[in-house]
Amino acid sequence: MEVSPLHHSCTWLPIRPRGSSISPRRSYSRVSPGSIRRRNVCLASGSETLIGSRKEEGKRRKAVNERDEAEDLKSWMHKNELPPCKVVLKERPSYDEKHSAIHYVAASEDLEVGDVAFAVPNSLVVTLKRVLGNETIAELLTTNKLSELACLALYLMYEKKQGKKSFWYPYIRELDRQRGRGQLAVESPLLWSESELAYLTGSPTKAEVHERAEGIKREYNELDTVWFMAGSLFQQYPYEIPTEAFPFEIFKQAFVAVQSCVVHLQKVSLAQRFALVPLGPPLLAYRSNCKAMLTATDDAVQLVVDRPYKAGESIAVWCGPQPNSKLLINYGFVDEDNSYDRLMVEAALNTEDPQYQDKRMVAQRNGKLSVQAFQVYVGKEKETVSDMLPYLRLGYVSDPSEMQSVISSQGPICPVSPCMESAVLDQLAQYFRSRLAGYPTTLSEDESLLADPHLNPKKRVATQLVRSEKKILHACLQVTLDFINQLPDLSVTPCPAPYAPSLR
Repeated sequence: MEVSPLHHSCTWLPIRPRGSSISPRRSYSRVSPGSIRRRNVCLASGSETLIGSRKEEGKRRKAVNERDEAEDLKSWMHKNELPPCKVVLKERPSYDEKHSAIHYVAASEDLEVGDVAFAVPNSLVVTLKRVLGNETIAELLTTNKLSELACLALYLMYEKKQGKKSFWYPYIRELDRQRGRGQLAVESPLLWSESELAYLTGSPTKAEVHERAEGIKREYNELDTVWFMAGSLFQQYPYEIPTEAFPFEIFKQAFVAVQSCVVHLQKVSLAQRFALVPLGPPLLAYRSNCKAMLTATDDAVQLVVDRPYKAGESIAVWCGPQPNSKLLINYGFVDEDNSYDRLMVEAALNTEDPQYQDKRMVAQRNGKLSVQAFQVYVGKEKETVSDMLPYLRLGYVSDPSEMQSVISSQGPICPVSPCMESAVLDQLAQYFRSRLAGYPTTLSEDESLLADPHLNPKKRVATQLVRSEKKILHACLQVTLDFINQLPDLSVTPCPAPYAPSLR
């Protein structure tokens, strides 16, 4: 993100010193409507988001680069109890000259496996426990309608309004510089235009993006709950309730920025499990084949490296077992060596089937549901297709006597006639062909696009994603065709199936 101007023409209440006690919050009803309107005019004139507008980016970038404007993130951290560490901040150029370069964490010296690259003290880590000052309120908020991300985003948005008075000013400025961009300098699709989302046509990720955006909107509509329940959070700020202080688009941008850098800590309380860690993501690169994680100790969050690094090399951490669709939505990149990449195939028994209840019982007995999601992992396509076949065969059983035989069996055993097996495999093959036909480009066309060094970065990551999906679907189709070719008699006509299970 570029750095937004944090100076304000309004006089804000000073930020509460860290560790000070909180006095009871004044009632919102005591503020006159006129003063609310005057303050809202003032709010609209300033920087309201962690992501600034593009119109002023050139001016902001110049201001940021001036040494006397502010200190850099790492220097600020060292002045606030960060012990000596083995990393430096470096930068790589952005694909868009209107944006600042991307910062990243690199080794300042050669590192060996097991070395502690850095340990950020808890005083420099943002968690809900720290933000709300009350672990009970934090857990209450996040077990109802608000996520940790929404609360953290709201906190940083209010902090940003404090300008340089905020203790977190250098960190917020760094988030602004990054603009919620991942290591490929691409923002999450949550911030793409509809024309850019068209790059994902055919992919289920496009619908996921819209669903996530709707979820953020629902959280925005519940933001005022935080204001009413967590007075300590707003004691040091103007008294506008969140939905009056921040338009939805501003909140959405901040939410996505926080999403790109939040860390999920293990073995801590609920109010501390999601943390914003300076020197953490997005300054750290994410890799699916990396096992290093940011871990909580009694007084810090540290990174122990899982591989050797030469001085100057970018340091990576594990992003968790996330498929590429989640990596793109959350962090704006696709990992082409992601062993956790997967697609979902949903199969459902036909509810109109007179034997639906019996089939549902048999499915449950064998660990399946009446609507079953099959996760197809890359490289595991044959195993998943083989796991789907007994479920689909069950859906094709039509003779009541055969159904009784299935019920009395001890496993997912269905009578398999040549015509039934042919029908099941034919349905699967048609399904995979249909999904592949939903993409506007072929796999070979994707390869040609990716060979272009000047391809738009958003289109590049979108093409990488749909290519990975197509590879899984092609592998599934090939496995299905191989099973068809193994049938003893290819001339057998598939059995009619009035209540065949559905696939989507």
